[in-house]
Amino acid sequence: MHNLDTFYIGGQWVAPVNAGEVFQMVSPVSEAVTGTVAMGSADDVDRAVAAARAAFPAWSATRVEERMSVLKRIAELYAARIGDMADAIREEIGAPQWLCNEYQAKVGLAQIHTAIAALKDFAFVTKQGATDIVREPIGVVGLITPWNWPVNQVMAKVAPALAAGCTIVLKPSEITPLDARIVAEIIHEAGVPAGVFNLLYGDGKSVGAALSRHPDVAMISITGSTRAGIEVAINAAATVKRVAQELGGKSANVILDDADLKAAVSAGVISCMLNSGQTCIAPTRMLVPRAHYEAAVEIARATASALKVGDPLSPDTKLGPISNRAQYEKVQRMIAIGIEEGARLVAGGPGRPEPLSRGFYARATVFADVTPDMTIAREEIFGPVLSMIAYDNEAEAIAIANGTEYGLAAYVWSGDPARARRVAGQLHAGSVQINGAKMDFTAPFGGVKTSGNGREHGAYGLAEFLEYKSVAGCA
Repeated sequence: MHNLDTFYIGGQWVAPVNAGEVFQMVSPVSEAVTGTVAMGSADDVDRAVAAARAAFPAWSATRVEERMSVLKRIAELYAARIGDMADAIREEIGAPQWLCNEYQAKVGLAQIHTAIAALKDFAFVTKQGATDIVREPIGVVGLITPWNWPVNQVMAKVAPALAAGCTIVLKPSEITPLDARIVAEIIHEAGVPAGVFNLLYGDGKSVGAALSRHPDVAMISITGSTRAGIEVAINAAATVKRVAQELGGKSANVILDDADLKAAVSAGVISCMLNSGQTCIAPTRMLVPRAHYEAAVEIARATASALKVGDPLSPDTKLGPISNRAQYEKVQRMIAIGIEEGARLVAGGPGRPEPLSRGFYARATVFADVTPDMTIAREEIFGPVLSMIAYDNEAEAIAIANGTEYGLAAYVWSGDPARARRVAGQLHAGSVQINGAKMDFTAPFGGVKTSGNGREHGAYGLAEFLEYKSVAGCA
């Protein structure tokens, strides 16, 4: 049993100001309680922000070389504990061990290395005639992170914020406290000065809101649902602080008529189902030419049906459970809505896959004959559920892809690279991947429309934590 009853504030592990309220950690595999997490309050936020504010003058004045040295030490210590990190994430959200080893834990380390590379070449001062254009750390930043790719989202914010010279108050999801604690332990061991990094647990309504409202917090960076992002923006408005948001998605996967159908559909299904569908950029809407539609449905059915759902420790498991009960119930509700609204169920469906009788396991589900107005085509499900939509021509495919309130990511498959780039240019999304290309962690990542604003990764992520200052008369 875990007992996470302290926060990391001002370089020390301290008890909450008002001890008592706890969050129960529940295994998504067994549904058993595995520990408790102390829940913070506005008083704890005040204490953490005060520590970060006190540390800001010295940390913001450090040389680039000093901050780079600290980040390199963090990377070394992270690499030494990458097995611990993988195990923590598996325990927290039930992701398969192979996924935790190869992706979940490693992407956090990749974020640190990317921040180091960006810091090395970043121009903090540029000349414009007789004016210096200076980029300075914005101040104390509040970081709010989710549970689905937990340490990736933590390090995608923490590493560039440290690189920029900001001081930090981190509120990770209470569902994933273990990996965040490891991050705090690594940062402490790396010798990051007291108060530069602070960690406290709590829910959005208390700690998240207090952090967003706090007058001494210069910026909030949140990754979460669109609903959560809106609440943060509302709470932050009174203090006119910067808010960077990476929010929900309903990404379209546009398969053009000249694509390799089997490769495109199979890869699309696997990408949609990865991490049990709990990925903000998952290609959950597959758009297929009507002439190839039934063939694509059969490929999708076979691919999804072959994905084993089960124990995260089993080497042949492809999908673990949904991370928590509330999300599992939402996924089941959305599957039921898909059936009620007339979509054709071709794989998966409601309930747990046999022979599983406990745990938050959902079946890899594929719906055909989905129309753009159906709920499962409009709302983010955040589970292993794919909606297949037929289209008659390229213009219609683009219109369907763009016919959503979201704009985080999109995907295009085509045998003609020039055509694929032309279609990608017409898609309203923050990123587009062509023919299964891997994510570039040095490229800007973020969304448009209700998928958010601001960008993460590489130099673009570092820049989010900086403010411009122009100094004239410097000839």
